[in-house]
Amino acid sequence: MKPLPLPTPDTAAFFAAVDAGELKVPRCGACGGFFLYPRAYCPACTSDQVTLEPVSGRATLESYVINHRAAPGFEDDVPYVVGVVRLAEGPTLFAGIAGEPVIDGELEAFFEARGERKVLRFRKAAG
Repeated sequence: MKPLPLPTPDTAAFFAAVDAGELKVPRCGACGGFFLYPRAYCPACTSDQVTLEPVSGRATLESYVINHRAAPGFEDDVPYVVGVVRLAEGPTLFAGIAGEPVIDGELEAFFEARGERKVLRFRKAAG
């Protein structure tokens, strides 16, 4: 079985949104910036006025690696792609990439079911 993220108190709401099929990212109420990873304080201005807000799910692939040696649980997926994705709203994250990776290629978020949970992944944007 593939491993799942283990939510912490700071990331629990983010992963609950993913499980619901929604991409919500922390946003600072003071400076307006979006950021990742989820935490209680804005990394830009240190405000604690942080809320989770829905984002578009549109992104750009900045970098990637093709894994030919499987991490535990991913043996049947070799080779698989993990990339650095920049959301249209600004923050970056690591995520699994479905399909052929293209640097600066436009991507869209989707959610892959894993048992009762979901995992955020990205694929080439439609249209």
